[in-house]
Amino acid sequence: MNYLSVENVAKSYGERILFSDISFGINKDQKIAFIAKNGTGKTSLLNIITGLDSPDSGKVISRNGIRISYLAQEPDLNNNLTVEETIFASDNNILKTIQQYESALENPEDEEAYQKAFEQMEIKNAWDFETQYKLILSQLKLDDLHQRVSSLSGGQKKRLALATILLNSPDLLILDEPTNHLDLEMIEWLEQYFAKENITLFMVTHDRYFLERVCNEIIELENGQIYQYKGSYSYYLEKKEARIQAEQASVEKAKNLYSKELEWMRRQPKARTTKSKSRIDDFFIIKEKAHKRRQEHKVQLEINMERLGSKIVEFHNVSLSFGDKPILNKFDYTFKKGERIGIIGKNGTGKSTFLNVLTLKVKPDGGKVVIGETVKFGYYTQSGIQSKEGQKVIEVIKEFGEFIPLTKGRQISAAQLLERFLFDRKKQYDYVEKLSGGELKRLYLCTVLIQNPNFLILDEPTNDLDIVTLNVLESFLLDFPGCLIVVSHDRYFMDKIVDHLFVFRGEAEIEDFPGNYSDFRSYENSVVTEKETKPSTETNKKTWKKDQNNALSYEEQKEYKRLERAIVKLEDEKKEIESVFANQALTGEQVDEYSIKLQKIINEIDEKTASWFELSMKMDS
Repeated sequence: MNYLSVENVAKSYGERILFSDISFGINKDQKIAFIAKNGTGKTSLLNIITGLDSPDSGKVISRNGIRISYLAQEPDLNNNLTVEETIFASDNNILKTIQQYESALENPEDEEAYQKAFEQMEIKNAWDFETQYKLILSQLKLDDLHQRVSSLSGGQKKRLALATILLNSPDLLILDEPTNHLDLEMIEWLEQYFAKENITLFMVTHDRYFLERVCNEIIELENGQIYQYKGSYSYYLEKKEARIQAEQASVEKAKNLYSKELEWMRRQPKARTTKSKSRIDDFFIIKEKAHKRRQEHKVQLEINMERLGSKIVEFHNVSLSFGDKPILNKFDYTFKKGERIGIIGKNGTGKSTFLNVLTLKVKPDGGKVVIGETVKFGYYTQSGIQSKEGQKVIEVIKEFGEFIPLTKGRQISAAQLLERFLFDRKKQYDYVEKLSGGELKRLYLCTVLIQNPNFLILDEPTNDLDIVTLNVLESFLLDFPGCLIVVSHDRYFMDKIVDHLFVFRGEAEIEDFPGNYSDFRSYENSVVTEKETKPSTETNKKTWKKDQNNALSYEEQKEYKRLERAIVKLEDEKKEIESVFANQALTGEQVDEYSIKLQKIINEIDEKTASWFELSMKMDS
């Protein structure tokens, strides 16, 4: 069943054409991701589909009677309402029935009003919906229903808008970067909710794990053309690569044919037959195809990193509180060369505050932070670029100099540097306030990197960046020789970039986990499973805290945690191979192959368990 059709839609702003003549449809139960580079009009298209904007040409046709809800990047909420009033302000009749019932509960002396509200709950079968309503509010951590919208953080506002939309149960839900401003716990809950619910989705998102696990179709806008892929994100990557190779082969074939036809054209006499005229018409079609080029421009990141000495950053018994809320408590840590740390934790646990203490923007209550003489921070903050009113893109870069130093003593002009960040000469003279969200982030990233930092701090760098830019940034960071700290809710990004994690638990509890985010989730899930199945052997959480009285050295504590994680992973691999033996008919060669693998894993488990046991005995002594 078709819910909505986009037919030959075009949109431009002045001379800048975002897209033209694009068409596609959205059908019931499809979960579609819309992918395009920054500045090509993703949000503009969503606004056109939802009726917030109109196209220059073409039309959007929606099925009569379908309910469409839109979650924008920045939700439009009434600051004067409370959380509860915002939720009940929707057009959902069942929600209004629940509101009347809850009001009746608050006035038990009015028995008639209570009886009437109770009957309406029965008539509209609102009891199940009330359970769902409370579950969604609980999962999205909207516990204080009387809190004013004006006092909510950006993340809380996003969760409130999301809750309101989910409770309205739309036929078609349109989402613009739904994971922005949500913490990892919220993102994973939302991912699971969308994956299991029969809901039709059309979304723009840069979260590649979210794409992989939720979407069953990808629509890509590239060079003004629409390409559709019926499958997950990994399927899209595979098929896109195959499409590009096929296009290149087609162009090469056309070039060869063009050379032959060009020679024929030069030999032809002026008098043309009907047959030769037809061949001449074909020649111009071949010529156009032969000269077709892919607009495959990518961001080029290249900096001249300042030399980093042996002394980097040291935390000595650092403590910090805001009122009664502790952020750091006698925190000790010495950063080493080449460290790549990811920081995760719920919103409000002090992640950004920690970065401000690290960069001396916030003074601790106790202890001290020592910065090495050679350290040069590059700090990419959530607040983004701070430009002056009426400032043009190139003027932002020229504040750092007309020429920018690169590696090996080279330098380039400000204009050339901007071209490497995909700002063409015309775009460089646009006003900064005219840039899209992704373009602003790309420009900000440019201003951070051209200062040649050797200690790079990235606080939510992936928000609003397109997937192409993210891939380039990841490749750059993998080769970055300095220290790196990343705070991000992008799990794919974290998995690819970091070596270990600082896990902010709240109440000044910070754990150093030796692995990436997927390793951490795997470990956490195994601990939960173990607690549920073997409560008597519950993992002692103290072994995962930085304990001043622990008999293990810091390096031994890290090794202990690494071994524990590795053993869990190996046990999972062992179970997988054992299930293959149990459930599949194997050839003699396959039996030998899997037997060798199984024995190797068993040996590794024994070896690591022995090492873990030695450290465990030392810790208990």
